Amino acid sequence: MENENYSDEDIANILKATKNIAVVGGSPERNRPSYSVMQFLQKRGFRIVPVNPRATGETILGEKVYASLADIPFPIDMVDIFRTSDAAGQISDEAIAIKAKCVWMQLGVRNPAAAARARAAGLQVIMDRCSKIEYGRLSGQIGFMGVDTGIINNSRRRRV
Repeated sequence: MENENYSDEDIANILKATKNIAVVGGSPERNRPSYSVMQFLQKRGFRIVPVNPRATGETILGEKVYASLADIPFPIDMVDIFRTSDAAGQISDEAIAIKAKCVWMQLGVRNPAAAARARAAGLQVIMDRCSKIEYGRLSGQIGFMGVDTGIINNSRRRRV
């Protein structure tokens, strides 16, 4: 499977322009990846909007859970997909319908046909990337996890 290349500048511009993020597949369970991503992004000033039909009407991280993108009564900048690659097709179509600006498919989620439809409708698309990892990497805020800080190094040579 071919991996798309996204420039750091493109990803940074998407994240800078984003305020409201609908997280499709957002889970109320704290041990789920979607929960930790929502929590991380929310702590950095993004409004996260969980979309999960099984948790409709509940709250996750203080935000009301919606059954679908169409039910959200305010504009969404990014649709962050925590569902299967097959499900990403319909979700991308819904993102187009609500006039989102970006479809972001999480790690392991790829749907080139859906990406092509979204791009044709004017949306930006990121596939097979984690919004939390990308934000943290580009902002330097994931250094606490030892990612490319240069503090821990298994090489005898110093990093430059």
